[in-house]
Amino acid sequence: IKHNGQQCYQQERSSLHERVFVGNLNTLVVKKCDVEAIFSKYGKIVGCAVLKGFVFIQYVNERNARAAVA
Repeated sequence: IKHNGQQCYQQERSSLHERVFVGNLNTLVVKKCDVEAIFSKYGKIVGCAVLKGFVFIQYVNERNARAAVA
């Protein structure tokens, strides 16, 4: 699939509203499956990245992401 730069930029911007950031985590203890189990009750998760000390959770839509942080 080919996209011009503007289309890719617009898609990335819109996906930001579907993403939740959780910081200050002990990721030596908290694993991806733990995060998904906790946050899946707010909606369908389409991506989850556990990094050193924080996590990004990508939901299918903005409504789910807002529910997770409410």
